[in-house]
Amino acid sequence: MDNLFNDDWMKSFQDIWNGEPELKDALAQLDFNSAIGYGVPGEDKPRGFISVVNGEVIDAGAYSDEALNWDIRAEEKNWGKWLNSGIGMAGMGMAVTTGKMKFKVGDFKAMIKDPRMAGPFVKSFEAMGRV
Repeated sequence: MDNLFNDDWMKSFQDIWNGEPELKDALAQLDFNSAIGYGVPGEDKPRGFISVVNGEVIDAGAYSDEALNWDIRAEEKNWGKWLNSGIGMAGMGMAVTTGKMKFKVGDFKAMIKDPRMAGPFVKSFEAMGRV
């Protein structure tokens, strides 16, 4: 998983995200704007990021000190498992509860309580699995 969240990986994720109506269009209806970082625990910074404006990823790549609204971390083996097998809503809750997924920045509890946000969040993992 050496290329996980590198510049090319993140740009591919951008293309897949933007081609997924249940992700992009669902978030556009919410006027969702956010900068999201992805990485592994123990590293100072996330490895990759996306910038979402009105549901669409307008920028993606290797992280380079962008201000983040979300910083999601997990061990590479867990990222690999979720990208290969999916995660689902229950799996995501369990991952956060057990500490396998951590949010250095962002309010997971507020997001997961809103089905309009939770569904697209799970869809984003499905999109990652297609990179």
